[in-house]
Amino acid sequence: MENTIGSSGNQDNVKQLEDCTVANAALGTWFFSVAGALIAIPVGIRRKSLSPLVFYGTTGTMLDVIMGFNQCEREHAERQMKLLEAQNLASSTSAEAES
Repeated sequence: MENTIGSSGNQDNVKQLEDCTVANAALGTWFFSVAGALIAIPVGIRRKSLSPLVFYGTTGTMLDVIMGFNQCEREHAERQMKLLEAQNLASSTSAEAES
């Protein structure tokens, strides 16, 4: 019975993490990509090549994804700490009520 409860709680945490990742991917993954493209265009024109666009574009996209994951993990850790504090507060309140 405990395994069932634990696994459903774990699935809820994974779902929240996925939701956070999707939100960050949709809203926050444009800054470094645009910056990489803006840097790559003049460099590509000067070198008469598309390789700077590929390099700076993919690097910017990777930075956006990494920053999104880091922010999501930070938010998830904060949420977990708040839940843990609430559980500790509830358990200490119930312990005080018993005594």
